[in-house]
Amino acid sequence: MKILALSDRVNEAIYSPQVRDLYGDIDLVIGCGDLPYYYLEYVVSMLPTPVAYVFGNHDLVQHMADGRKVTKPEGCISLEDRTEKISGLLLAGLGGSMRYNLEVRNQYTQAAMAWRVLGLAPALLGNHLRYGRYLDILVTHSPPHGIHDEADLPHQGFHSLLTLMRLFKPKYMFHGHTHLYRRDAVYQTRYHETEIINVYPNRLIEWDFDE
Repeated sequence: MKILALSDRVNEAIYSPQVRDLYGDIDLVIGCGDLPYYYLEYVVSMLPTPVAYVFGNHDLVQHMADGRKVTKPEGCISLEDRTEKISGLLLAGLGGSMRYNLEVRNQYTQAAMAWRVLGLAPALLGNHLRYGRYLDILVTHSPPHGIHDEADLPHQGFHSLLTLMRLFKPKYMFHGHTHLYRRDAVYQTRYHETEIINVYPNRLIEWDFDE
């Protein structure tokens, strides 16, 4: 299983015909937010694989050169506040960041994110009854509290994501939001049974997955 995860910045090699040579054997593409919708639409048109995504805090209405107002990437699968089985994997998504201004879309308080996590619980329990496991990959924009997050309010992580991982034991959590510029920056951390990966701006994950 090969997964290409993207977040926060357009990679010019991916946003080009070269993407077929680089990632033509990918099984799944996951967008972790704050990406132009045209970028995800281009990827899904160029690669023979599903593209699933969550929103970032900057993913609002995007105004196109032809005058159109776009609110989501067409042809892609939203994971927001839901679970989906894609390419054999059980995924769930919780996009957005901490609330830090008056913008109401894709910003949440700690309490609001906790309610979103609680809202996922019935579907995750249903996964366990049907498939014998709750969740394979948790997809978010923001990191969990205390792991890959930062001290300023916009980049603080959510406490309830830690609870979700402890209870529902996903193999992976993919997030973006906190940008990595140094080669020695920590981008992967294990928390209980979950490998948390900051995918900024793109990362290839290879997994010997056996459903």
